[in-house]
Amino acid sequence: MRGVKRVVVVLMVLVVALVVLAFVLENQQEVSLSFLGSATGQLPVSVFVVVALIVGMLVGPLLGVLVRKRRHRPISAARI
Repeated sequence: MRGVKRVVVVLMVLVVALVVLAFVLENQQEVSLSFLGSATGQLPVSVFVVVALIVGMLVGPLLGVLVRKRRHRPISAARI
């Protein structure tokens, strides 16, 4: 059973890698991104999307940890 799970995970990773590769190859148009007066150089659309995905994957869990810590903070006796 462990071997089957491992094969399924490897196949899923390969499918995701192929989808990302196809996305990058299909989105090679160069664009410039401007935000609050600053602009980037000409880069393919796929670079911006992949960077946004990676930043979201890093920031999302960090925000989840911060929210969880704020909820579980004990209420002090002075507040009551």
